[in-house]
Amino acid sequence: QAQLVESGGGLVQAGDSLRLSCAASGRTFSRYAKGWFRQVPGKEREFVAAISWSNDDTYYADSVKGRFTISRDNLKNTVTLQMNSLKPEDTAVYYCAARSYGIASIVVDDYAYWGQGTQVTVSS
Repeated sequence: QAQLVESGGGLVQAGDSLRLSCAASGRTFSRYAKGWFRQVPGKEREFVAAISWSNDDTYYADSVKGRFTISRDNLKNTVTLQMNSLKPEDTAVYYCAARSYGIASIVVDDYAYWGQGTQVTVSS
Protein backbone atom coordinates (compact mmCIF):
# COMPACT_ATOMS: atom_id res chain seq x y z
CA GLN A 1 0.00 0.00 0.00
CA ALA A 2 1.37 3.38 -0.99
CA GLN A 3 2.17 5.61 1.96
CA LEU A 4 3.54 9.06 2.57
CA VAL A 5 4.80 9.83 6.06
CA GLU A 6 5.73 13.34 7.18
CA SER A 7 8.11 14.21 9.98
CA GLY A 8 9.91 17.22 11.38
CA GLY A 9 7.06 19.32 12.70
CA GLY A 10 7.14 20.96 16.10
CA LEU A 11 6.86 24.11 18.17
CA VAL A 12 9.25 26.94 17.34
CA GLN A 13 9.50 30.68 17.84
CA ALA A 14 9.01 33.29 15.16
CA GLY A 15 12.15 33.63 13.06
CA ASP A 16 13.25 30.04 13.62
CA SER A 17 13.63 27.32 11.01
CA LEU A 18 12.18 23.85 10.57
CA ARG A 19 12.79 21.14 8.06
CA LEU A 20 9.91 18.87 7.12
CA SER A 21 10.55 15.53 5.48
CA CYS A 22 8.22 13.17 3.66
CA ALA A 23 9.17 9.56 3.10
CA ALA A 24 7.34 7.41 0.57
CA SER A 25 6.88 3.67 0.74
CA GLY A 26 4.92 0.95 -0.98
CA ARG A 27 5.23 2.58 -4.35
CA THR A 28 7.91 4.22 -6.43
CA PHE A 29 7.00 7.90 -6.41
CA SER A 30 10.16 8.96 -8.18
CA ARG A 31 8.29 10.05 -11.33
CA TYR A 32 5.43 11.66 -9.42
CA ALA A 33 5.23 15.38 -8.80
CA LYS A 34 5.22 16.19 -5.08
CA GLY A 35 3.71 18.99 -3.09
CA TRP A 36 3.32 20.43 0.37
CA PHE A 37 0.03 21.84 1.58
CA ARG A 38 -1.15 23.15 4.94
CA GLN A 39 -4.40 23.50 6.78
CA VAL A 40 -5.66 25.28 9.87
CA PRO A 41 -8.93 24.40 11.62
CA GLY A 42 -11.94 25.84 9.89
CA LYS A 43 -10.10 26.67 6.70
CA GLU A 44 -9.51 24.86 3.44
CA ARG A 45 -6.26 23.12 2.75
CA GLU A 46 -3.93 25.51 0.92
CA PHE A 47 -0.99 25.12 -1.39
CA VAL A 48 2.50 25.79 -0.04
CA ALA A 49 5.06 24.40 -2.50
CA ALA A 50 5.37 21.86 -5.31
CA ILE A 51 8.13 20.25 -7.33
CA SER A 52 8.16 18.33 -10.58
CA TRP A 53 9.50 14.78 -10.74
CA SER A 54 12.68 15.92 -12.47
CA ASN A 55 13.43 18.78 -10.02
CA ASP A 56 13.27 21.22 -12.94
CA ASP A 57 10.22 23.12 -11.79
CA THR A 58 9.26 24.41 -8.38
CA TYR A 59 6.31 26.51 -7.33
CA TYR A 60 5.61 28.42 -4.14
CA ALA A 61 2.71 30.22 -2.58
CA ASP A 62 3.35 33.95 -2.44
CA SER A 63 3.15 33.83 1.34
CA VAL A 64 6.20 31.54 1.61
CA LYS A 65 8.24 32.58 -1.42
CA GLY A 66 11.79 33.43 -0.41
CA ARG A 67 11.46 31.68 2.96
CA PHE A 68 10.60 28.07 2.08
CA THR A 69 12.46 25.70 -0.22
CA ILE A 70 11.16 22.41 -1.57
CA SER A 71 13.54 19.70 -2.74
CA ARG A 72 13.46 15.99 -3.45
CA ASP A 73 15.72 12.98 -3.62
CA ASN A 74 14.31 10.43 -6.05
CA LEU A 75 16.82 7.77 -5.04
CA LYS A 76 15.70 7.99 -1.43
CA ASN A 77 12.05 8.55 -2.37
CA THR A 78 11.85 11.63 -0.14
CA VAL A 79 10.76 15.24 -0.43
CA THR A 80 11.67 17.97 2.03
CA LEU A 81 10.45 21.44 2.87
CA GLN A 82 13.01 23.76 4.42
CA MET A 83 11.18 26.53 6.24
CA ASN A 84 13.12 29.59 7.33
CA SER A 85 12.07 32.85 8.99
CA LEU A 86 8.92 31.23 10.29
CA LYS A 87 5.98 33.42 11.21
CA PRO A 88 3.01 32.75 13.51
CA GLU A 89 0.77 32.67 10.44
CA ASP A 90 2.70 29.62 9.22
CA THR A 91 1.13 27.63 12.05
CA ALA A 92 -0.81 24.74 10.51
CA VAL A 93 -0.84 21.02 9.88
CA TYR A 94 1.47 20.41 6.93
CA TYR A 95 0.72 17.63 4.46
CA CYS A 96 2.90 15.97 1.89
CA ALA A 97 1.20 14.91 -1.34
CA ALA A 98 2.01 13.13 -4.59
CA ARG A 99 0.31 13.06 -7.97
CA SER A 100 0.75 10.46 -10.69
CA TYR A 101 1.98 13.03 -13.20
CA GLY A 102 5.45 14.45 -13.39
CA ILE A 103 4.27 18.03 -13.73
CA ALA A 104 3.79 19.89 -10.46
CA SER A 105 0.45 21.43 -9.60
CA ILE A 106 -0.78 23.95 -7.03
CA VAL A 107 -4.28 22.45 -6.98
CA VAL A 108 -5.23 20.27 -4.02
CA ASP A 109 -7.51 18.00 -6.04
CA ASP A 110 -4.71 17.13 -8.47
CA TYR A 111 -3.01 15.06 -5.78
CA ALA A 112 -4.21 11.51 -5.08
CA TYR A 113 -1.76 10.50 -2.37
CA TRP A 114 -1.53 12.21 0.99
CA GLY A 115 0.36 11.83 4.23
CA GLN A 116 -1.22 12.04 7.65
CA GLY A 117 0.16 15.52 8.34
CA THR A 118 2.59 17.02 10.82
CA GLN A 119 1.85 19.95 13.12
CA VAL A 120 3.91 23.11 12.87
CA THR A 121 3.33 25.74 15.55
CA VAL A 122 5.11 29.09 15.49
CA SER A 123 4.85 31.23 18.59
CA SER A 124 5.25 34.99 18.52
